[in-house]
Amino acid sequence: MVVAAVLLLRSWPFPSPLIRRFLPPKNRWPEAQIRGWLRTGKFHPGFLQFFNRDPERDAPAGDALLAPADGLVTSADSRDGIRYIVIALSFWDMHVQRSPLAGRVIGISDAGDVHTDGEGRDFAFLREKFCPVQTRISMETAIGDVAVRLITSVAARRIETWVDVGEHIERGQRLGRILLGSTVVLEVPDSFACEVVLGTHVQAGLTALARRPIANA
Repeated sequence: MVVAAVLLLRSWPFPSPLIRRFLPPKNRWPEAQIRGWLRTGKFHPGFLQFFNRDPERDAPAGDALLAPADGLVTSADSRDGIRYIVIALSFWDMHVQRSPLAGRVIGISDAGDVHTDGEGRDFAFLREKFCPVQTRISMETAIGDVAVRLITSVAARRIETWVDVGEHIERGQRLGRILLGSTVVLEVPDSFACEVVLGTHVQAGLTALARRPIANA
C-alpha cells in the first residue's frame, strides 16, 4: 500500500504506473503529459513504443482510393480541379502513412518553417500549423496524378519517406512516417468524392476514402 501511494503521488496528476497498462491509450498517456514531453524531449519509453507501432495491413479489394493515414477526416474541399481530403492525426493514432493506390512516384518535395507564401496563406490545413513542415509525395496513377502531403510543425519537424522518385508502389504500401503532431492531405482530381462523413476516423491502407461517382444513367 505504501509503494502504491508513493507511485500515485509521484505520478500525480497523471496515471500511476500500476494502472497505466490497464487504461485505454488516451487515458494511459494524457495529452497534457505528452505536451510536457514535447517541451523537454524526454518521452516515456512505453509511449514511444506505442507511438511507433506499425501493424501489418492488407489492402482490401476494390478500386477506391484508400486512406493514406489514421485519423479524423476534417475537410474535403476542392479548388482548381483538385480535391484536398484532410486527415488530422492525434497523439494516439498510428503514424505510418500508406499509398492510396498503385502508381509511380514522380516527385518528392519538401517545404518548411514558414507559411508566408501564397500556398501557406490560402490553405487552411497549413494556416492551422505553426511554421508547417511538409513533404509532398506525388504519384502518376491510372486515374491521373495524385499526391499525399505529410505535414508536421517546427516543434516536431521530423518526417521520414520510405519511397523514391521513379519507384512503382502498390496500393496500401508504406510511404513514410511523421514523428509527432501531424496532418496528412490526400490530393485527388475533384471528380472523386470523399467516401466518408467528415469527422469519421479512418485507417491507413484499409478505409475506402475516395471514389469517382457513378455517372447518372
